[in-house]
Amino acid sequence: MADPTNGKHVYIVHGYGATPANHWFRWLQERLAADGITADILEMPAPLSPNLQEWLKHLSSKAAVLNQDTYFVAHSLGCVSLLKYLLNAKPQEPLGGLVLVSGFTKPLPDLPMLDEFTKEQTDYSGAAALAPRRAVIASRDDDIVPAALSKELAQVIHADFYEVEHGGHFLDSDGFTTLPIAYDVLRDMIVQTNE
Repeated sequence: MADPTNGKHVYIVHGYGATPANHWFRWLQERLAADGITADILEMPAPLSPNLQEWLKHLSSKAAVLNQDTYFVAHSLGCVSLLKYLLNAKPQEPLGGLVLVSGFTKPLPDLPMLDEFTKEQTDYSGAAALAPRRAVIASRDDDIVPAALSKELAQVIHADFYEVEHGGHFLDSDGFTTLPIAYDVLRDMIVQTNE
């Protein structure tokens, strides 16, 4: 049987205020590397004062190859940025899969500085056609992105929804330097693609 990991490429997109060194991103990259899967953590520009156009431009330059072997894992602000990028990029073929952690597409009351990313009314339902496999992971006790917003995103893009009881915002300050559920969901997508 063919190796399901062969030629797969995963892009990890961090969120507001984060860097590739934060949270569970390096751990996920190393887990995937152990499986023979290339994973790049994209260093988004000016994460403490993010600009939508700069983030879209960065995604366009760093994740330009979009095909069935391309997978994305995004966290928080990275999710809405990724969806906007993909809807604009209009890939020629469906992607391998999308895993969105603590994703949102509506304004966050406590973070008005991020409104630029959500103020434009975008029809995100088109994201369902971008990748046959889509998942949203949320935590019930997330005090930054309410789980209801992540659940709504999952419904709009017809994604599998995984809700954990105690995850906070899945930050290293919440104790999350690993995120096995994200690895497991992504790994299942990669294996299913080859069945």
